[in-house]
Amino acid sequence: MLQKHLLLWLTLSSMLAGFWPNLFGATAFDPFLASASHIGWIVAAVMFCVGTLLPTEEVRNVLNRWPLIVGGTAVQYISMPFLAWAVATTFGMTGDLRVGTIMVGCVPGAMASNVLTMVARGNVSYSVGLTTSATLLSPLIVPIALRLTLGAQADAEFLTKSAVSLILQVVIPVLLGLFSQRLSILKQIADRISGHVANISILWVIAIVVAANRQAIQEFPVILIAGLLLINVGGYLAGQLGGRLLRLDSGMRRALMLEIGMQNAGVGASLAKGLFPDNPRVALPCGLFAFGCMTTGTLLAQFLRNRTAETEDALDTTERPIDSAPSLSTTDSTESVKEI
Repeated sequence: MLQKHLLLWLTLSSMLAGFWPNLFGATAFDPFLASASHIGWIVAAVMFCVGTLLPTEEVRNVLNRWPLIVGGTAVQYISMPFLAWAVATTFGMTGDLRVGTIMVGCVPGAMASNVLTMVARGNVSYSVGLTTSATLLSPLIVPIALRLTLGAQADAEFLTKSAVSLILQVVIPVLLGLFSQRLSILKQIADRISGHVANISILWVIAIVVAANRQAIQEFPVILIAGLLLINVGGYLAGQLGGRLLRLDSGMRRALMLEIGMQNAGVGASLAKGLFPDNPRVALPCGLFAFGCMTTGTLLAQFLRNRTAETEDALDTTERPIDSAPSLSTTDSTESVKEI
């Protein structure tokens, strides 16, 4: 129920965070604002759970099929920061909204793309590989992307803090979670609760962002929604085009589309909170993007599910690469990612 209706819970939890003072009074204890200072630890817990759920054989596939994984990751880290910068510049965004919008495009892809790839009958093995690669490379590539898109705003101290934050909150927890699978007791516990903990934690992170921007949400410009939607849809199109340039089959293209279009809003919000602790508005685009990419991603996955892979391949006459690593079918990979 939690995973199947994640968009519903995202909406309800964010509404609760937004209207908490109206429901319980302005002087009542606010659990969302009270936990805002711990958002980094919450994201680290999410990524640890993700690491415990990553199938080890899928991680090995990253090495076996590294040219396709690196190619897909390159498409993501080239297209999304550029799209975010182009939208922010074209729409004339300044200050907090500009920085927050660009950060949306610079963070790695979200784990939710793995589940939606399964729904879309795409190649889940490739999707997991892309997410793993983008996550582990984020401390190196994200600061570079921020420097190129933000310019002088991203000074050396800013870039160092962003890299350290990503290492501490993303890479180390994922690796610890992955290595914990070697202990059978921890593996059994993780299989039961990690998926639930990860989902609830990411809902809480977005709710914290909403609570910290209650007034700003009522005043934010409509142009921000249009800009974020354009980045989201542009990411899907970049995935489709990049997949064709890489000569991927339809299953891999579907995985790449969803991976690029769906950014890790939780990591983006946490990074914004850490870099701008006194300015919660910077994290607002990340929170809003979570709604957008979950909604459009779900609709796109359902559309692709009803469109047979054979039809897509018949329309594509480009030569496919020879992939020596075995790929999982949708059926075989269901158990691997049902909790992510």
